[in-house]
Amino acid sequence: MGFETNIKPYHLDVLKEIGNIGAGHAATALSTLLGKAVDMQVPNVKVVSFNDIMDMAGGSDEVVVSVFLRIEGEMTGSMFFILSLRQAERFIRSLTKDEDFSFKCPPFSEVGLSAMQEMGNILSGSYLSSLSDFTNLNLYPSVPALSIDMVGAIISYGLIEVSQVSDYAIVIDTAFIDSEDFDGEGINGQFFLLPDPESFIVLFKSLGVE
Repeated sequence: MGFETNIKPYHLDVLKEIGNIGAGHAATALSTLLGKAVDMQVPNVKVVSFNDIMDMAGGSDEVVVSVFLRIEGEMTGSMFFILSLRQAERFIRSLTKDEDFSFKCPPFSEVGLSAMQEMGNILSGSYLSSLSDFTNLNLYPSVPALSIDMVGAIISYGLIEVSQVSDYAIVIDTAFIDSEDFDGEGINGQFFLLPDPESFIVLFKSLGVE
């Protein structure tokens, strides 16, 4: 039994509101980066097991591109921005105008990888800034790390702190969709915000929630 037994629906409602605001700022930043309108899906906020987290990102063996950072300050945690290889290629091509960029042909373009990391940095920063404004907590990000690896390896690294006290985490899952819907599919990415267990007390106290 861990913190997950004390999480109530209204706690998730509060986190969902933070997610909406943060994702809205991030979508605006993404629109500026890509030079086209980007819409945001309403975040899905829930308590899930670690295995469920990996399934949400495509399965533990799925190779993805991830920008990961640690949240430091008065509240600590982990933040991920995750894309499938195909979606990351499309993002990078849009950012760099290099239609030949591909993750199928290493070594990868340094310009493309830098563009991907900068995009993840800006989006994560927008999300974290909104969280800080909403809670009045002093929060700051670590230097973001770009990874191309299996979901299991990426997520497990970010769950080291959480796994010491629980097998569950709260996930704020947000999807950003290119409103022009090119290729008939659009582009989807996911934010996973995983506060460390001891930070939930700090987080909810800052929001006036017992």
